[in-house]
Amino acid sequence: MSTDKKTLLLVDGSSYLYRAFHAMPDLRADPGNPQSPATGAIRGMVNMMQKLRKDVRADFAACVFDAKGPTFRDALYPEYKAQRSPMPDDLRSQVEPIHEVVRLLGWKVLDVPGVEADDVIGTLACMASQQGIEVIISSGDKDLSQLVDENITVIDTMNDRRRDLAGVESEFGVPPRLMVDYQTLVGDAVDNVPGVPKVGPKTAVKWLLEYGSLDALVARAGEIKGVVGDNLRQSLDWLPKGRELLTIKKDCELQDYIEGLPAMESIAVGAQQTEALKVFYDKYGFKGLVRSIDAQNAPAELPAGPDTHRQGRAAAADAASPDAPGLFDEPAFLATPLAERATNLRYDTVLDWAMFETWLAKIEAAGLVAVDTETTSLDEMLAQIVGLSFSVTPGEAAYIPLTHDYPDAPVQLPRDEVLARLKPWLENPAKAKLGQHVKYDRHVFANHGIEVQGYAHDTMLQSYVLEVHKPHGLASLAERHVGRSGINYEDLCGKGAHQIKFNQVDIAKAAEYSCEDSDQTLDVHRVLWPRLQADDKLRFIYELEMKSSETLYRIERNGVLIDAPMLATQSHELGQRILQLEAEAYEIAGQPFNLGSPKQLGEIFFDKLGMPVIKKTPSGARSTDEEVLEKLAEDYPLPAKLLEHRSLSKLKGTYTDKLAQLALPRTGRVHTHYAQAVAVTGRLSSNDPNLQNIPVRTPEGRRVREAFVAPAGS
Repeated sequence: MSTDKKTLLLVDGSSYLYRAFHAMPDLRADPGNPQSPATGAIRGMVNMMQKLRKDVRADFAACVFDAKGPTFRDALYPEYKAQRSPMPDDLRSQVEPIHEVVRLLGWKVLDVPGVEADDVIGTLACMASQQGIEVIISSGDKDLSQLVDENITVIDTMNDRRRDLAGVESEFGVPPRLMVDYQTLVGDAVDNVPGVPKVGPKTAVKWLLEYGSLDALVARAGEIKGVVGDNLRQSLDWLPKGRELLTIKKDCELQDYIEGLPAMESIAVGAQQTEALKVFYDKYGFKGLVRSIDAQNAPAELPAGPDTHRQGRAAAADAASPDAPGLFDEPAFLATPLAERATNLRYDTVLDWAMFETWLAKIEAAGLVAVDTETTSLDEMLAQIVGLSFSVTPGEAAYIPLTHDYPDAPVQLPRDEVLARLKPWLENPAKAKLGQHVKYDRHVFANHGIEVQGYAHDTMLQSYVLEVHKPHGLASLAERHVGRSGINYEDLCGKGAHQIKFNQVDIAKAAEYSCEDSDQTLDVHRVLWPRLQADDKLRFIYELEMKSSETLYRIERNGVLIDAPMLATQSHELGQRILQLEAEAYEIAGQPFNLGSPKQLGEIFFDKLGMPVIKKTPSGARSTDEEVLEKLAEDYPLPAKLLEHRSLSKLKGTYTDKLAQLALPRTGRVHTHYAQAVAVTGRLSSNDPNLQNIPVRTPEGRRVREAFVAPAGS
């Protein structure tokens, strides 16, 4: 975010307290007395609020809770939220202490009678957006997506989900302005608000994109054919009320709760009340927090970092070392206003040795070089280089095509020879290099036997440190910071079944695309790096991220050795147990049936065995979802068997069957990818495969971890 733009951070406190309650163990004020007050949700709430405040810098902040008592929606529709279970007693007893500690942590706490927390959030968010204030809403509630605009973003820190204008449309298929219409059509089972029977997300999206809005759809409801058309017409009287129930209010009367509107002075971020917090923590048995609070509130002493304020190309080259690669300062052009950059782009395509030598001399003489690879795969452990691009001066870049293969493709320089000529420069730590997501490029070069040294900057990580809640892809960065748009990969290669590989792309088009990437990376760096230089603390964090990138590359490269025969044995044993559970389920039911069929489960549960109906689906069918199974399993054996069957089937399909298949044949190891710039909270995200969610709560899940082994002698 820009330094002159204010930020409002709004927390969906009701969502947070439920998450804290379910995420934490059953903590008690007196651990030795199970009858003493429950404190797990309080402790979890403290953790979450402190982390959020640290991760999202804000000028104004409020934590909004649902108030006690009915709201206007209950008067409008008595069945509203009728199916929701009452709040657990152990959580109810912690609500007031949670309000208290959130205030002591420096947050404005709001709970406005007669409306929901979403309505208060909607009112504040829209008020701030109209004033040009950037708004971050922290919540897992998808309903808040209807508030998103150019100034309002919803982040879900628990699921690393970011709902901005593009994020909402990508997730739901419609833009935020149509989210209320979308929700009205599909209904909201959680809040017991019916939609149109038999209309799910796909149909709702199709209709809204075709007709433009719910009002336009209703006006032409007679055109919709089939059963869904009949259902739509039968729902016309209900839809206005459904939309009213699902629409977040943006005009709540808040004068009695917040003074100083619309300037928001009264919800400015406050300081923690240290002494009062100590008393609170002591009362609820949080001795660790009492011991650490002074240290947490003391001024941070940053460890001394490397001297990175060196001037000039020669000093940067002289100072670099393989053991302590610092951040290189840039050539003089970085001080040039962006408007003065070259307007006539000069992109070269290197097809002969003479031009190669010209560009090799340029990059060897440059103080900083943007490097980009074009490859055969997104899998960094398998990707092979198709071509390389370099940029050393704004508006000037070169592409070296190496393995383009299509009819009439021009003769290209031999890849192995080109890489051998570039290797001394690539592996020289004194030669400063810049990239976008350099960890990927490190792997790609390593696949060809080159260990690149001297990566001084990564524009993806610069963006992550400066604006964690925004997209960090190059296209987004270039458009946001330097007003440049470029060639889209799918425009170049197509998409879906018709997508071609990069080595089949015409060299002239590939050169423009790749040179543009290197050139834009250089441009974005010119904007973001001075901002990091101007803030010692952010610069220090960025240096840590750069060093972490190097470490993560090593961890990914090494991989994790697995015992494939052990996994095969576990898969066999799980398969036998799954078959046994099926047989036991058939015996209890008195007949064979499809364990994955909600319809057949409903007939056996409710018609044949007489189990109680816990809840219904939006279409009125008797639900047999996970929540229902868990509730019924408390009293009936068949749902318990089904839950165990689902758990073991997931374990077998996700881990014991697949992990060995994901191991790289040449190493026998699993090489996960650690996404460094994804989570708003700053944590890593493991994928392909995900090694963060291997089960630990069941004996079978813990056995999977035994298959991760050390090599012989280690």
